[in-house]
Amino acid sequence: MIFDTTFFAVMVPAVILMGLSKGGFSGLGLLSLPLMALIVSPVQAAAIMLPILIVQDVVTVWSYRREFDRRTLATLLPGAGLGILAGYLLAARVSDAMVGLVVGVISIGFALRRLLAGRAQATPARRPAWAAGTLWGWVCGFTSMIAHAGGPPFQIYVMPLRLAPPVFVGTGAIFFALINWIKVVPYIALGQFTGENLAASAVLFPVAIISTLAGVWLVRRIPAERFYALIYWLLVAVGLKLVVEGVRALA
Repeated sequence: MIFDTTFFAVMVPAVILMGLSKGGFSGLGLLSLPLMALIVSPVQAAAIMLPILIVQDVVTVWSYRREFDRRTLATLLPGAGLGILAGYLLAARVSDAMVGLVVGVISIGFALRRLLAGRAQATPARRPAWAAGTLWGWVCGFTSMIAHAGGPPFQIYVMPLRLAPPVFVGTGAIFFALINWIKVVPYIALGQFTGENLAASAVLFPVAIISTLAGVWLVRRIPAERFYALIYWLLVAVGLKLVVEGVRALA
């Protein structure tokens, strides 16, 4: 891999998008891997991104270390572990395109239903529930392992809880930090942590840290209603992207 103008022109925006996503604007990160795949293979792009994600997780978890919901994490994590295991066992049998298509359709339906309902018909905040948390935790783990698309299922479960924006982001930060550390084992087994890939990750660490801090700064300055409206629209955009990619691949 050559660290030339093309490399930085593609990789820097991809890492910035992921940093803003980690900082609180969930969904933007799904645009990173396709952008990186313009100059490297999708598998290599994911391998380069994983150490960057772990560094960004450290920044986000530290920034929100006092702002997270323990019960939400407790209801999600058991299912997520099972989902990651299922994804690892079924990776060779399940199409990334089909997983992305299903997640995209569900995400669009959920987000549009919430947006069209309007404030007048807004439902009261829900409480974390073990059945729903286990189900959506499993979906998060499975889709994250198969198609790096764990964000939308997480949002579908957590957004109706109406947590304060910093608590919403902090809960997601801890949840996905744990998932990313679990993913390290399969990537080592696949031999993807090569010197070349790790060097590419290391070069991008400063951008990763600065963009994550920028996302944290923005989240703390946006009112809760605007924050959730923005996340819903991002969920629609990401869902459309997943649907388009899935249909193209299956066609």
